[in-house]
Formats: sequence, structure tokens, C-alpha cells
Amino acid sequence: MNCSDFYSLSIIASSPEPWKILLEKLFSTCRRHFIFDNLVIYGPGEETIPTDVLYARAVGRGKSAEADVAWGSSIVNRVVQERKEVVEIPRETNQVDRLKLPYILGLPVPIAPSIVGVLVFIRYGGPDYLEDQVEFAQFLSTIVSSILRQKYLADFAENLEAEKSTSKLQFDFVNTISHELRNPLGFIKGYTTTLLRDDAQWDRNVQIDFLQIIERETNNLSELIDNLLDSSRLQSGQMKFNYQIVRLDSLLKDEINRALIIDPGRTIDLVCEPDVPTIQADTHRLAQVFDNLLSNSRKYAPNAMVKITVAHDPASVTIKFIDNGPGIPSNYIPKIFTRFFRIPERSMDVHGSGLGLSICKQIIEMHKGEISAESSDAGTTFIIKLPIGVDNQIANGEVKA
Repeated sequence: MNCSDFYSLSIIASSPEPWKILLEKLFSTCRRHFIFDNLVIYGPGEETIPTDVLYARAVGRGKSAEADVAWGSSIVNRVVQERKEVVEIPRETNQVDRLKLPYILGLPVPIAPSIVGVLVFIRYGGPDYLEDQVEFAQFLSTIVSSILRQKYLADFAENLEAEKSTSKLQFDFVNTISHELRNPLGFIKGYTTTLLRDDAQWDRNVQIDFLQIIERETNNLSELIDNLLDSSRLQSGQMKFNYQIVRLDSLLKDEINRALIIDPGRTIDLVCEPDVPTIQADTHRLAQVFDNLLSNSRKYAPNAMVKITVAHDPASVTIKFIDNGPGIPSNYIPKIFTRFFRIPERSMDVHGSGLGLSICKQIIEMHKGEISAESSDAGTTFIIKLPIGVDNQIANGEVKA
């Protein structure tokens, strides 16, 4: 190799492109000067031991038999312990099958002071690694080290940002819960105290009004506690699901009737395609999702009409909840299924914990389905896709989340 070749390899290491693309370019360029059949990079797994394959490539004799060839895992621990290159050559060299004659070169790849990866080159049937080739491989390992350090630094920054976001959500959640608990408790305490006063007499109509307020706030408090418990069970995998055959049209009609009892003035239309197939689902949990979506439309789009459509194809059933309310700002759409998230502009006007949609998402995912949302000034659409095929792991059984 000449100086320009070394310069080209160094330029690759400093490129802002994704790390896997950089490795592809690096090894495609170097193979013109350094022959290998397979290469693999082992990165730190648990307790910083290099057990995870970060990158692997078969380009030579082993390419057509990737699953059966050696990948150099036998020398990884030696490289880490000795912190230097290790060469391993076959003990028997009279094999006819070259794939059974791996010549392996392993090199340490420092990523952090206490974290080391391992770069492994493999040649099937030889030749052995000459001194200048080992030195070149060492140079390659320094470039790989630089690329992986950038990768882990980016991963660390991303995780830090995610933790910061989660911490903020949890802080907002505590504030929200404090507010949401105080409100119903304040109403319940206030109206109960008023009814119990000895120095006042309330007529029957006033008593009923007070009791209805107490009942409403008790229901709000009960809903909040239920959501907290459900979210906790889903997060910890302790929520049980009882899967059985479900008719979606019947389940939706029941939930619509319940919603109309609570708010008789609402307009909710259900449009089902003919012959909607049954699915395997937990009736109670799926009803919880539908109830939550109808409740959300009542709270955030109180005068809007809601249209529910049910369509199907050979693989899945698609349910859409469509309202013509004020919609959700587009920058909040990616966040609405996040635990504790509430739209800031509406959080003071409508009671809630920011848990409902995240619970819906987890319930739908436990049914092997998907839930998403689309919104504009003309309204919001929630889209649920549920598989039709019976999954042996969930059909006719009780499992935990």
C-alpha cells in the first residue's frame, strides 16, 4: 500500500456517515491489499465481555456456506485477556476441505478504558499472516476503534436524551397526578362537608345535585387509579389476558351503547363491511381500548361526530375511530402513545393522567396488532389493525403480558 491508500482509509474513519456504511467502505477498500475470507467484529455484551456480533462479512471461500463456517469466536477471550493480536492456525493441514482449515487473526479494538471489542479475520486454507500483514491489520483495528467509539458515543447521547425525556415525563406525571388527585378529592371533600353541615338544610334537588357531583368525581378518581394500576401491570408484565373468539361488530355495538348512556346527545355511527371475521382477543381488554378512544373523543372533541369503520382483508381487520373535532397538532402525533404524555395546551382543561393511549397501545400490541393516529384541522383518526389468523400462543388461553 502507498501513502494515498492509507490516507483514503483514514478519511473513511472521519466521515460522518453511519458506522455500518463506514465499515463496509473500510473493508471493501482494504481487501484489495489484505486478503481475508470472513471477518467479524465482536462488541461488548453483558459486563463488557465481547460476546455480541456487531458486524460480520463473508466475502471469500466461506461466503456460500456462512452458517457452517468458523467465525473466530474461539480466540475472542484470549485477545481480550492478552490485549494484543492472537494468531490461530489449524493443527492439521492435510484436510481437503479448505473450510476446515481456518487461519484466524484476532485483534483488540479499544472502545473505552474498560471496554474492548475484538476484530477477527479468517482465511480458509491459508496463507499464514506475515508480519507486515499483522501490522496492517493493527492499523485497521485502530480505524475500527475510532468508528466504534463514535457509534457508542452517539448511542450514549441518544440514551441520555431518552432518559432525560423520560425523567421530564415522570416529573410532569407526578405534577399531573397530584393535580388530578386533588381535584376530585377536593370536590368530594367539599360537597360531603356541605351536606353534613348542621346549620343548613338542603332540599332534595340540591342534595341530588351535590351527590351527582360527588359520584362524578369519585368515578374520575376510580378511573385514574385503574389507569395507574393497568399501566403498572402492563409495564411489569403482570397483566393477564384471556383470549377467546370475539365478534368485533357486537363488541363495538356494546361499547357504543355504553357511551350513549353516558352522553345521550352524541352521534356515533358504526359502519362494518359484510362478513367481518372473528378474531382471537381478550374481550374485556379490547373493550377497554374502544371505551378509551370513545371517552377521548368525548373529552377532547365534545361536539364532534364519531364514525367507526370496520374493514378486513385476508390477514387483518382494520378498525378506525374518526371524529371531526379540532384535531391534534402534528408535532404531538408521535408522542401521544407515550406513557404520561399529555398535550400541554389541553392538559389544564381536561382531566387525565396521560396513560390512556399508552395502555391502548400495549393492549393492542399484546394482540399482535398495531395502533396509530392521523390528524388534521378536520379531525382525528385512530387506526387499529388486528390479525385474523389464530396464534397458537394466545388462542384459547390465559397468558400474562
